Amino acid sequence: MKDRLYYQDVYQQSFTASITQRGSEADGTPYVVLSQTAFYPTGGGQPGDHGTLGHIQVLDVEETEGEIHHRLSEQLPEEWDQVQGQIDWNRRFDHMQQHAGQHILSAAFIEVAQAETLAFHMGTERVTIDVRLDALHEELWQQVERRANEIILENRPIIARFVDEEELAKLPLHKQPTVTENIRLVIIPEFDYNPCGGTHPSRTGEVGLIKILGWERHRGNIRLEFLCGWRAMRDYTQKQRRLNEAARLLGTNEADLVTQVDRLLSERDSLKQTLLEKERLLLEEEVRQAIVHAVPLGHYRLIQKVFADRTIQQLQQFAHQVNAQAADVLTLLAATGEKQQLVFARGQDVPVAMNELMKETLPLITGKGGGSPAIAQGGGQSNLPAEEVLAHARQKLESILSGE
Repeated sequence: MKDRLYYQDVYQQSFTASITQRGSEADGTPYVVLSQTAFYPTGGGQPGDHGTLGHIQVLDVEETEGEIHHRLSEQLPEEWDQVQGQIDWNRRFDHMQQHAGQHILSAAFIEVAQAETLAFHMGTERVTIDVRLDALHEELWQQVERRANEIILENRPIIARFVDEEELAKLPLHKQPTVTENIRLVIIPEFDYNPCGGTHPSRTGEVGLIKILGWERHRGNIRLEFLCGWRAMRDYTQKQRRLNEAARLLGTNEADLVTQVDRLLSERDSLKQTLLEKERLLLEEEVRQAIVHAVPLGHYRLIQKVFADRTIQQLQQFAHQVNAQAADVLTLLAATGEKQQLVFARGQDVPVAMNELMKETLPLITGKGGGSPAIAQGGGQSNLPAEEVLAHARQKLESILSGE
């Protein structure tokens, strides 16, 4: 493993190496293999390093059949037989903080709750672990989080080294290694002993802090989301900025922000109820006026109206109220907009099946719909003026009623 410089010195940011192999991946991405490298390849839940070889960008690093492939933005010049490598240190150190933080948090769950970690994922923004727990209450996660941050503040050493089987058998591992050769342990003395091939800082204090953001039930266990180090600091800064802005908009301070939001929500609910009542009264009056001005159609009366940007639910409410108040009225309604909506209805004294009338009308707008003999609805393209669509439906009605 001497060619893997990240195991010799995790803080090494640049190096020189010979190019031992060139090639292209199946997707055409060029890659090189080097005589030695400080680029950590993706593995164990930790993303690979980025950086440069010469002036060429290293986009990804993966181990393939024992070889570390440095995937590049473009192929290295053919005349190069050696190259200067430079890793993206901010990205590397971020991964070191998150990975070490995961070890600390997982060990804290074992110590406080006897709950083992089943899975770990390091995303570009957030980090998650799956913990074997049936439930997680506030007091427990606060105890775990506090214990994890105590370990950070104690600035304990983090020791990463390869061990043989004899030494391995003597250590209190939290989980067994998944490999049988080149077994590497990450050790926080008297707290955590774990097989791991990832990169970690040399002391817990470099993790900075651990903050649990939330959790959810996942496949019978608990999935926690958390942040460490500079990620946690950036998250805190963003949240503080949002809190300050929200407090400014509400004319209050951070301490009273929740009270002010509760007040606003209460006022919103009250206004919503008032608005619904006003809308109900307006609809009643609108329906009453429509019935008064309904035009004769044989032995019955007809309401034919086109609305702008009303929902189909609002058309249905209109039609239901007409049906309830006037047993002899037929109602043909349309709403214009991105999609044309139709509602046809009739009072209980009118012997016309509105679902059949809707079925005959919908082809005009390449629409779909359905309903019952009393009320039907549908929608389709606005390729024909709504007035023409309702005129067509009225002609059908007149034809049906003339043969009554």
